[in-house]
Amino acid sequence: MNEPVNEAGASASTAQEFKQNEPLAQDNKGQSAMKNEAFRDESESRTWERATLEKLAFASLHEQRLARRWRIAVRLAWLVFFVALAWLGFSEGTAGKNVTTPHTAVIEIKGEIASGAEASADLIVSSLRAAFEDSGAQAVVLLINSPGGSPVQAGIINDEIKRLKALYKKPVYAVVEESAASAAYYIAVAADQIFVDKASIVGSIGVLMDGFGFTGLMDKLGVERRLMTAGANKGFLDPFSPQTDTQRAYAQTMLDQIHQQFIAVVKEGRGARLKETPETFSGLFWSGQQAIELGLADQLGSLDFVAREVVKAEEIIDYTRRDNVAERLVKRFGAAMGSGAVQALKATAALH
Repeated sequence: MNEPVNEAGASASTAQEFKQNEPLAQDNKGQSAMKNEAFRDESESRTWERATLEKLAFASLHEQRLARRWRIAVRLAWLVFFVALAWLGFSEGTAGKNVTTPHTAVIEIKGEIASGAEASADLIVSSLRAAFEDSGAQAVVLLINSPGGSPVQAGIINDEIKRLKALYKKPVYAVVEESAASAAYYIAVAADQIFVDKASIVGSIGVLMDGFGFTGLMDKLGVERRLMTAGANKGFLDPFSPQTDTQRAYAQTMLDQIHQQFIAVVKEGRGARLKETPETFSGLFWSGQQAIELGLADQLGSLDFVAREVVKAEEIIDYTRRDNVAERLVKRFGAAMGSGAVQALKATAALH
C-alpha cells in the first residue's frame, strides 16, 4: 500500500542529493579549467613556434635578397670596370692627336716632380710625345709651376725634350708661373727660351739630402737601438744610429756629383746667355726679374703672350696627360669591391 509523500521530506531529499553531487560538479569544473589551461598552453606554444618559423623564414629571405643584390652589384661593378678600361684606352689613343689646324701645344708641369705624381716622367714624357707627333702643333710650351723634386725624373724629362726637339725640329718654350725651382728648373733649361713673370721664383740650383737624428734623445730616454745589418754601411743614414765621418763624407761626395750634373745641364741649356756669379749654383733662388738679369731666364711673358707673339698660333691645346676619371675609377675599383664585400659579410653576420 503506497504511502503519501511529504513535500517537506521531498525537498530535504533533493537538497541532500544536491549536496552529495556538489563535489562531483566541482571536480568537473576543475577538470574543465585544467583542459582550458592546457589548451591555452598548447595554443601559445603553437603561436610561438609559428612566430619563430616566420622570423627564420623572413631572415632567410632577407639573406637571399642581400646575396642577390650583392651579385647584381658585383656584375655592375665589373661592367663599369670594363667600360672604364675601354674609355681609358680610347682617350689615351685619341687625345691630342691629329689636330691638323695650327696651334700651340701646352704641357703643364705642376706640383712635385716625382714618380707616381702628376708631374712624373712617365706622364710628362707621354704628353711630350703626343704634342711633338701632332703635325698641327707649331711649338711646344712647358707651363711650369713646381718647387722641384726628383733629379732622376727631371733628368729623364730633360733628355726626352732634347731628343724630341732634334727629331721633330719643333721649338720648345718654358713659361714659368709661380715657380720653377730645383728639378723644375732642371726641366726648363731644355727649352729654347724661358719666359717668366717678374715675381716668379726661379733657380735653386742645388741638391739636398735631409733627415733627422735621434741618438741624443734616445740616450736621454734610455732607449737602446738594436739594429742588425750584414754590411758595414747597410744602416747608413739610419736616424737612430750615429753617423760616422766616413759616411758623412761619402754622402757629401754623392751630392756634389749630382750637383755637378745639374750645373752641366744648366750650362748646356743656357749657354752664353748665362751670367755666372759665385751664387748662381749655390742653391739660391731669384725673382723672375732677377733671373732675366742673371741669364737664368730670357724675358717676361705668359702662356697667351708666347702663343700669340712668339709661336704665332693663338689657339692653345692642352696635351697634358692627367689621372682622369676613368683612371681614378680603375684605381679605386679594388678598394670599393673590398669594402662592399665587408659590408655584405657584416649584414649577413647580423642576421645570425
